[in-house]
Amino acid sequence: MDGLQGPQIEALQQLQSILGPHDTEFVVSVLESVSWDVQKATDLLFDNEAPKVIAPTQATPMEQLEMDVSEDSSPTIRHSRRGQGNPRSNWSFLWSLLTVPLHLMSGVLRFVFSVLRIPIPSLPFMTTNSNSYHYHSHRPTSPDSRSITQRWVQQLEEETGACSSKRSMANAVTTGFEAGPSTTRRHTYPPAASDDNQKILPDFFDGSYEEVLDICQKEGRIACVILVSAEHDDDADFKRSTLTDAAFVKILLDNDFIVWGGDIRDKAAWDASQKLQATTYPFVAFLALQPRRHGASSGASPVVTILSRHQGRAVATASVLIDHLNSQLLPRVTPFLVRFKTALQDRDRDRRIREEQDRAFRETARRDREAIEMRVRQEKEEEERVRKQAEDVRRKQEDSVRQKHQAGIRMEWRKFMRNRLLLPEAPGLRLAIKLPGNGRVIHSFPPSATLTALYTFADSQLIPSTSRPEDDPSQAPEGVVDDIPQLDSYIQSKTAGHAWWGFTLASAYPRREFRWKANVSLRETGLRDGEHIVMELITGLGSANGQISDDEYESESD
Repeated sequence: MDGLQGPQIEALQQLQSILGPHDTEFVVSVLESVSWDVQKATDLLFDNEAPKVIAPTQATPMEQLEMDVSEDSSPTIRHSRRGQGNPRSNWSFLWSLLTVPLHLMSGVLRFVFSVLRIPIPSLPFMTTNSNSYHYHSHRPTSPDSRSITQRWVQQLEEETGACSSKRSMANAVTTGFEAGPSTTRRHTYPPAASDDNQKILPDFFDGSYEEVLDICQKEGRIACVILVSAEHDDDADFKRSTLTDAAFVKILLDNDFIVWGGDIRDKAAWDASQKLQATTYPFVAFLALQPRRHGASSGASPVVTILSRHQGRAVATASVLIDHLNSQLLPRVTPFLVRFKTALQDRDRDRRIREEQDRAFRETARRDREAIEMRVRQEKEEEERVRKQAEDVRRKQEDSVRQKHQAGIRMEWRKFMRNRLLLPEAPGLRLAIKLPGNGRVIHSFPPSATLTALYTFADSQLIPSTSRPEDDPSQAPEGVVDDIPQLDSYIQSKTAGHAWWGFTLASAYPRREFRWKANVSLRETGLRDGEHIVMELITGLGSANGQISDDEYESESD
């Protein structure tokens, strides 16, 4: 209010007395749109009809139109009297009936011009003036804002003969995500088109108005909202001259504006016009993220703010908009948006760094865990190897002790048999026995001698020469054995037979084996007088049969 003059302050006070407590900036903007005429402002607010007045020649100052548009609510006054009876609503109904033939003819002409790709001219019978409620009821509304926007852009291309910039970007450099409504797409200019004379429209965002505000809030981009009314006289000229102006499209693309638009006959555009307090068409508004004002704390988060509004054909030309953007809007908002985007980039970089650090930490932890597990596994394997090695050594030691013990017992049996069981030489059967190594002995056995007597004599030859006969024991190491038959019984009770001796006897040539059997005489075996016999040690008898050789010979199994 500091810049208002006396008559303007008086008009503001009169309107506020009629409206009651209300936002001063909103009331001032309404009075400015009707050239400070209190009566027209009252009709506009309470009758909800756009007056036919000349729009302001300049864009509304930025400082007076800063407004938080993040809330999804429209001015209360615009809807406060809609449900009441209004005489003008009857005239609107009659006017709608009278203009039905004109609308049919307009539809046919629009179809013909669109098929021929001819810009649709603005004819008197193709546009009608009615209140905003009549605009809103001309076409059915769709809950899908994207399809509504896409349909409007397609109609805009048909009316202007131009092509949307994102349809002519086949060879241009693009960055961003193409899934769903584009929020980060930037294009190079001029777009690559098949026709050098092809007109280009701005890259309209095909989402909802609320999504545009969300993008401004999250990405720090400037929004350009374009609202038109097909029933306005200047609608066709605005679309063909302003929206297809190469310089205007270029500045929007170069500065990464998010452009959204629509016809107020559609619900989405109508709701946006109510939130932006649009009163005259064509209407262009620029919005962006700005710091909070009016005594907000320094730490308050920024809000999406209306930077400027341009209402009416006079201030919605390409030259006026370009001059406004270059001289006022961009210099004003760019520094803050650059800082905001830099902060976003810093946060994104910090987030990526944290993710990389977390990933590196997890990878390091995984490698450390694997190294620890490998070390533990190796230690266990080493412990198992040492345990098995110690077990093998212990078992070998036990086997060695057991074998030595059994060898000692077996040697005691040899000495006992040499002392008590050997038969003296007597004429009968003379045999030569070749001992292991180079030894050879000859002995004569009586005709009644058994195979056990032959084995006993051969076994006694394995006693070391250092052992004196007078030191031989007179009693058997185990059991009671006083003669050959008792020895046969003892051997049969201990082993399978010949395994107890640890060797076998066989003729030299032709080879005939004489395996030990109890109570078998030498004659029964087929031995002849003067025959040569070879003592063959049995390899690997082991501990099961209890047969272990003396210190000079190794016991071996069959």
